[in-house]
Formats: sequence, C-alpha cells, structure tokens
Amino acid sequence: MELRVLRYFATVAAEGSFSRAAEKLHIAQPPLSRQIQQLERELGVQLLHRSRPLTLTEPGRYLFEQARQILNRADEARAMTRRIAKGMVRQFNIGFVASTLYDALPELIRRFRLAVPDADVHLVEMITLEQIAALKDGRIDVGFGRLRFEDDAIARRVIREEPLCVAVPLRHALAKGRKVRLRKTLGEPLILYPNSPRPSFADQVLSFYADAGIEPTIGMEVRELQTALGLVAAGAGICLVPASVRRLGRDDIRYLDLDEATMRTPIIMSYRRNDNSKLLAALLELVA
Repeated sequence: MELRVLRYFATVAAEGSFSRAAEKLHIAQPPLSRQIQQLERELGVQLLHRSRPLTLTEPGRYLFEQARQILNRADEARAMTRRIAKGMVRQFNIGFVASTLYDALPELIRRFRLAVPDADVHLVEMITLEQIAALKDGRIDVGFGRLRFEDDAIARRVIREEPLCVAVPLRHALAKGRKVRLRKTLGEPLILYPNSPRPSFADQVLSFYADAGIEPTIGMEVRELQTALGLVAAGAGICLVPASVRRLGRDDIRYLDLDEATMRTPIIMSYRRNDNSKLLAALLELVA
C-alpha cells in the first residue's frame, strides 16, 4: 500500500464523501474513486458501503484507524527529518529494557538531558535482541539491556552488576526470612518473563538454576514484569527479579535477597562501534 493511496482513503473516510474528499485533495473525483477501488482489489476486501451517506465496512473502519496512525507518523518523520537537516534538532534515541528503569537509568538520562539540552531524547522500550537490530538499522543510538552477547558491529559496556532477589507471596513460608538460597526455592512454581522473543532475562534465570545443578518447576511464562509480579501476589508462584524492582513499592509481595554471590544480572550499554557522534560521546562520559 502506498502512503498516497492511504491518504486518499483516509480523506474519503473522514469526509464521508468522494466529492468533498476530491476537493480537499485537489484531484478529480473519478480518479480518486478508481484509486480506492484498486486499493480494495489489492486487499481483497470491501472498504466502503457506497450508499448515501457513505459508510465504512468493518475492515474499512480498521484500516481507517491504522491509516491515520501511519500517516501521522509519516508526517512527524518528515517534519523531524527536515528539522534535523536544518540543524534545529539533534535527535537521540535510547532503547531500554523495562527493568533498567528501576535502577540508575532514569538518573543517567536526567543528567544527559541537562548536559545536552538542545537534543531531542526519545525513549523506546525494547528487549535486548530488539535493541541490537534497532542499533544496526539506525532506529536507536544506544541500548540498555541485560543479556551478554558478542557482535562485531556493536560495542558493549557493563555499567552495573545488579543483585537478584526472589519475589514471593506475602504469606508464603519463605516470606519469614530476609535471604534465601536458590536451592530453597526448589519445587516452587517459577514464573518467568519475558516469554518471547528468546533468548531473554528468562533464559538468564534458567541458567542460574542450571549452574546450581537444580531443575526448576516452571509455573508460567509471561510477557511483562508487572504481569509476573501480579501472579506472584496472587499466589501462583515465585519470580526472580533484579533487586531494584523493590522500588515499585508493592505491599502484596515480599522480596528476599538471593544469597548467591555469583548470581547477578548486568545492565549493559550497547552502541554502534563506529559511532563517533558527540551525543554518544557525552553519554559515554556520563556513564564513565
């Protein structure tokens, strides 16, 4: 689908009339009608009820909503590209794993904004694997994740090794203590996140069990940290999380320090190895 045709369709849908849409688009009505018919043939669906008044079919309503979002993003991208070309904006996109927001990342970004006040800083939540793809195709400039891996095109810097804790239901038998060995959790249903794509933090957790020579009982695998914690509070199992998650302040969960010195989860900064931008240099200086 071409953006031009999507714009034609969105205008017809918004105006509820081919004639008003043609006038607004500054084109004749017959070619406009033909473009919409071609779009319908391309998709293999009817988008409009051509009665009076003109109405959208169910697929047409869906496409209209999607088209509006796509066109708005295209307009924003066009405007931002021109502003950047004129030197009006220095854009810097940061990818992050959600759990890093509970540690040092917010303060780091706050200081970065102060150091480069003319930069337009965008934050995008994405897991580590998504960050690597986004770095390579230029959608982000830096990523903060937790997985260790090697890639010749990507430079990586561990900025913190964070302890882990075990989230248990408030009235769980383990909740009476302050620390727990991983072996003590054996037999408890383990809630893992995220469930996809893999590898992810879930695989890091499983590797801790493997290193300890024990086999966990997998309860559920979910997409989001918040979902995992909600299931813990409901008594569905336990969950290993970075210690900074305590800052969420939930009062229906008990967090126990994991008494295993070698079991820590890193926060890793990733960036393109050949990136010499001044904005990245400023961020690296703050990290150092």
